[in-house]
Amino acid sequence: MRRLLLPLLFAGSAAVAQVPSLTLEQLPRPTMPPGERGPVVPAQVERWRLEAKALEYGDGVRRDEVAAAKLYCRAARYGDAEAQYSLGWMLTNARGIQRNDAEAAHMFAAAAEQGMAQAQNMLDTLGGTPLGDPPPCLRPPEADPVAVAPVPPRGARPVSRWAALPLPANAPPAIVNYVKLVAPEYQLAPALVLAVMAQESNFDPLAESPKKAQGLMQLLPETGARFNVLRLRDPSQNIRGGMAYLRWLLAYFEGDVQLALAAYNAGEKAVDRYLGVPPYAETRLYVRRIMAATGGQRLHPFDARVTEASPMLQRVRAAMQAIQAR
Repeated sequence: MRRLLLPLLFAGSAAVAQVPSLTLEQLPRPTMPPGERGPVVPAQVERWRLEAKALEYGDGVRRDEVAAAKLYCRAARYGDAEAQYSLGWMLTNARGIQRNDAEAAHMFAAAAEQGMAQAQNMLDTLGGTPLGDPPPCLRPPEADPVAVAPVPPRGARPVSRWAALPLPANAPPAIVNYVKLVAPEYQLAPALVLAVMAQESNFDPLAESPKKAQGLMQLLPETGARFNVLRLRDPSQNIRGGMAYLRWLLAYFEGDVQLALAAYNAGEKAVDRYLGVPPYAETRLYVRRIMAATGGQRLHPFDARVTEASPMLQRVRAAMQAIQAR
């Protein structure tokens, strides 16, 4: 079990005699690792985390907490919950690096959103919701930038080419007809709904994910309850629930299709947390595929009456524009 470390991090009395005392403020702050070149696969992210753990504890290598923090940072940027938790713990306990509770809170929140209970416990200990922008170790990787949608006036209905987009060739006619009939009720383009459905379930009404998302639109039980879906496996109710969620997300992100898609896959809290598309490999691939299937349309009409806009939206846009400007 981890122990809260004192400012001096030495292995024994001999080391104490040789190394001068350091205050917490004098402990090093590791620099942000440079951006990666080329695609990063999950196996690489896992290797960074395992190497970091070995360096943190001196397991088979010389102990080096600063090098460990840098590797944890690399893995954290690509959504590794264990790396996020470990770096948060190091920041909270000044384990060879300067203490920073604000950054640690962001790390714990990111890991907690992925289901890590101990991260939620640490976040609660630090006072709950973190404040300010996420630290560099949680910002989307520069090597995989995303474009910024134009900023529409609140409540505007942007002109789009949604109606002219082709529909998925493998979509069953009965599903296509139902979506065409119901989508206008939710102010959604059928092309967007069917593109999401193609990625979520490949039009299989009995599809179920390891996380218990169900049906054509792959609704989680809590999402179904949120949008009044009584029977997740009923195709009609499932489609309507998915449409209701899409409509809500488009209002929350003011018509930004990319952010709405990322939130449909990873949750709106994750998009707010990372100030953009989260660095999860699955989410980034999901967004790219649907954007490609819908002709790269960046804006979709939205109903401002459905919900207030994300309180993080301006910061999300600023962060994404900063990445583009580099």
